[in-house]
Amino acid sequence: GAHLNPVVTLGLTIAKGFDIALVPGYILAQIAGAMTGSFIVWLMYKDYFDATEDVGLKAAPFATAPAIRNYTSNLISEIVGTFVLIFVIFYFTEASMGTKDATTPIGLGSLGAIPVSFLVWVIGLSLGGTTGYAINPARDLGPRIVHALIPMKGKGGSDWAYAWVPILGPIIGSTLAAVAFLAINFK
Repeated sequence: GAHLNPVVTLGLTIAKGFDIALVPGYILAQIAGAMTGSFIVWLMYKDYFDATEDVGLKAAPFATAPAIRNYTSNLISEIVGTFVLIFVIFYFTEASMGTKDATTPIGLGSLGAIPVSFLVWVIGLSLGGTTGYAINPARDLGPRIVHALIPMKGKGGSDWAYAWVPILGPIIGSTLAAVAFLAINFK
């Protein structure tokens, strides 16, 4: 599948035996991709960033932030959102599902990224307001690093005090989803 998210790679490594030797390279590539994308956004909209005075608006494309800062609630939201994402991905990626005796081709794996795209959208609608729903450490960390490095006029800080939430929450959520998947499918 498409490894665009470090916690997808982590979950697949724990639950489905993805080669652990490939994990560091995948995660570095995911973060580099997020950094590249955010740098391109900054280049494309540099004039708009320069004209905007609100530091929150300048930071928004580069770092997730909660509507209300409550670290416990924000962390739980990231854990739950990522748990749902990873747990459901495990089943979406199956081409078919069934019992030992019969296999019924009802899996969504043959539809590619469409089911996962809808899932991310649903998670965003339900939990997005509480944290900006990172559910992807690379999506938050890479752009946050770019924000810290680029010479944007009046940009303010990169909110590193909050950065641990969209990193740790998804890692915990992915690990719990992988353990739950293994427990349910234990043979």
